[in-house]
Amino acid sequence: MDAAEKRRQEPVTKRIAVEKAPVSEDARSRLGRLYRAHTRRRLLLILGMLLLLGVLCLLGLSVGGASYSLSQSWEALLSGPPVTGRGSPIRHHIIWVLRVPRVLMGVVGGMGLAVSGLMMQTILRNPLASPYTLGISAAASFGAALGIISKLSLAAALFPAAVRQDIMIISNSFLLTLLCTFLIYFLSKLKGIHAETILLFGVAMMYVFEAATSFMQYMGNPEELAELVYWMFGSMSKASWIKLQITAVCVGVCGVLCYRQAWNFNSLMLGDESARSMGIPVEALRILGLLLSCFMTAVIVSLLGPIGFIGLVAPHIGRMLVGGDHRFLIPITCLAGGMLLVLADTISCIILAPAIVPVGIMTSFVGVPLLISLIAKRRNPYW
Repeated sequence: MDAAEKRRQEPVTKRIAVEKAPVSEDARSRLGRLYRAHTRRRLLLILGMLLLLGVLCLLGLSVGGASYSLSQSWEALLSGPPVTGRGSPIRHHIIWVLRVPRVLMGVVGGMGLAVSGLMMQTILRNPLASPYTLGISAAASFGAALGIISKLSLAAALFPAAVRQDIMIISNSFLLTLLCTFLIYFLSKLKGIHAETILLFGVAMMYVFEAATSFMQYMGNPEELAELVYWMFGSMSKASWIKLQITAVCVGVCGVLCYRQAWNFNSLMLGDESARSMGIPVEALRILGLLLSCFMTAVIVSLLGPIGFIGLVAPHIGRMLVGGDHRFLIPITCLAGGMLLVLADTISCIILAPAIVPVGIMTSFVGVPLLISLIAKRRNPYW
């Protein structure tokens, strides 16, 4: 071995020697204290974000066509929902019947969109990935166009109530988002389950459904076009207690399943080969993340309409705050998504009060400045 080769291998030799060197008890104790302190800081961050989310929810309950103070909204919440037949103040009816489902839907919907975006970015290892990149929003919009313009219900044969236009739009959007998901899955399976394959087929599905929606718009009359455009804005005014219950169950179950795979997602970020060497079924994990992400997005989009940007920006905010450990990244991302959507909805109720701007318009105005400011302050890359 010549001198040049020895010089090149000298750093590697030194590193191996350091790794094989025994670790003293004092060093182990110090590392343990640092790890526990680091964990405590992350848990305190989660607690602080929970408190901030509660404040934003209380603020969201206070604004609208009839504005109340924070103390009045808090008093109405503590008094419980109004009872039929009793003379409850009108404020209680407005807050409990109209605003509580809207705000809670913002929390649950924001969490679902955020964790869906995180799963997409993790399994595809692409910071620009989101469920909307894979055509989920375009498929839902085409389903709404079928219901609004063609009056066609895809679920009428199995579900007679789907002939009503509101249920028709929801069922069409949900079924077509599921169809888009399974098309991407089966096409990717034919070519092998790889991140690049899934992303490319997803972009192809997006363009196909966008073209189909444009064709439906060309065929519609002005009234139908106006209704479709309003639906495509995305609005929290569609929220109700039954929609909240459906969304909460779906997001809760899918979120728990995602969190149980946190260690596997951590390994997947190291690369496919590294994950396989640890005994992780990479293809199965990628399919699970894809299906859970798309299912959550399908439920939320079919009930509320397309609400963009939350699934893209919330995971980046989470990574900037806690890094790439999915044990903490998943809950932080969920809280960030809920906060962003509730804040955007609150601003949409204030900016042109008493009129309410669709929240899908406001999410980018709220999220973009926050993301840019965080990127500008951060010197080291996080991805």
